[in-house]
Amino acid sequence: MKKKIIALLLAFVMVFSFAACGSKEQTKEPEKETNEDGAGTGDEELTLEVAYMPNYGSLWAVTTAIEKGYFEEEGIKVNLTSFQDGPTIISAMESGSIDIGYIGHGAHKLCIQGNAKIFALSHISNGDAVIGGPEVKTLEDLKGKKVAYSSGTSSEDILKNALTKANLTMDDIEAVEMEAANIVTAMLSGGVDACATWSPNSLKILEEAKDATLLCDNMTFIDSTVSLASWIVTPSYAEKNADAILRFTKALYKAMDYAADDHYDEVAEYVAAETKTDYDSVYAQRGDADWLTGKEVAEGAADGTVAEYYKVQQDNFLAAGAIDKEVPVEDYVMLDNMIEAAK
Repeated sequence: MKKKIIALLLAFVMVFSFAACGSKEQTKEPEKETNEDGAGTGDEELTLEVAYMPNYGSLWAVTTAIEKGYFEEEGIKVNLTSFQDGPTIISAMESGSIDIGYIGHGAHKLCIQGNAKIFALSHISNGDAVIGGPEVKTLEDLKGKKVAYSSGTSSEDILKNALTKANLTMDDIEAVEMEAANIVTAMLSGGVDACATWSPNSLKILEEAKDATLLCDNMTFIDSTVSLASWIVTPSYAEKNADAILRFTKALYKAMDYAADDHYDEVAEYVAAETKTDYDSVYAQRGDADWLTGKEVAEGAADGTVAEYYKVQQDNFLAAGAIDKEVPVEDYVMLDNMIEAAK
């Protein structure tokens, strides 16, 4: 992997190992037929229920794969369902209404804890932000202020990183937990003094809130952290549907190769159509991440780079007390699938 954000991360990984997004009902398809080793037979048509969040980062590759016919090439039909955050997506997967889901950084804690397995890295995100209102111009100004965030998501993670940078803790602020969709309203109405959220909410607040100030984003902490977005399944689904996951990943890789190759305007049209939002606001989100190609993910899985990303992420969760024990990355990240899908 050769992009700037990756080079910066690798340069600091060994020095900074410390650091002080988580519907409608669907009718579940019958369990796919499998062979003795748990892989699918590979010749049946698949219908997959896929969960996403309504933003460019969640949809950039999957909508491209649908529109360009890459899923069809793999014999897959995808039904998309929108959710507000990663933990809710994982709950839906556990209930059986969703087969495959997308998560942002914060929900990876649940993967480490065994609730889900990661079968593909999507991108390295810069979509999270802490934003101050009229009376909050620096991170230090957060002290004593009312700050909105979404628990268990990347919102909570970047807020804690921001507080640590300012030598503060959650006890030093009036933390107000709320759903991601309500944070924008709270900031625009002046109901809170600051917030931690992700794109496109962050972009909307910065554009519309009076005297809003970007206090920090993911790049602020690039010397010690990495914010990942991934595609996941439950452990039981992974065990029984290896072929379906591989075929989905192959289509996803083709879409990533296309979408990351300066086709942002076209991809924004796909995402805007799916989310039923205006094109300009979606197109503005194209700077929210380092958009990886399928080739980069496969090569990174083979040479250890991807495993190192997830190790750095886990180390930060441990340091922050978000998880209580170290787990081998290979236990919850399906590196072999990422490698095989490029063949």
